[in-house]
Amino acid sequence: MTTSPAPELTILQPGEGEERDLGTIGVVFKLFGEQTNGQVSIVEHPFPVGACVPPHIHTLEDEYSIVTAGEIGFRSGDREVVLGAGGYITKPRGEAHTMWNAGSEPARMIEVISPAGFEHFFWAVGGLVASGPPDPQELGALAEKYGLVLARVPWLDDIIERFHLTRPPGA
Repeated sequence: MTTSPAPELTILQPGEGEERDLGTIGVVFKLFGEQTNGQVSIVEHPFPVGACVPPHIHTLEDEYSIVTAGEIGFRSGDREVVLGAGGYITKPRGEAHTMWNAGSEPARMIEVISPAGFEHFFWAVGGLVASGPPDPQELGALAEKYGLVLARVPWLDDIIERFHLTRPPGA
């Protein structure tokens, strides 16, 4: 039986990790798949007031979110919930979902992605956004590379209106 070598010990102190802007929300990189034998990656997402992530479908990974500050709304399929600090939610692959800041103060969540790999999509988008508004075709090619499908959903307008959100680009 062959076993994979254990990854090196990774230590991040509070507040550490590289932060990038994704356009609607931010991302702070905590653990890449290269540090976990590809099992998981972990990022944090700061959500400014009014932020809404475009509805999308993951085809390659599942996501597990833990709200650490403020209130974040989640819609996955036909289920919707607003969670405060300490709330957990699963977002299974293959189901259209979105997240938004549901409160009047900045919010934050930890995202566990399994298997790892999708963190590289966030890294690439952060690089595109740093140069100005990303080219839609380049963004589309990245989404396709990482198995991400932008979803047109009939319930987005209602969420934007109820929570006074900024409409995400492309939604």
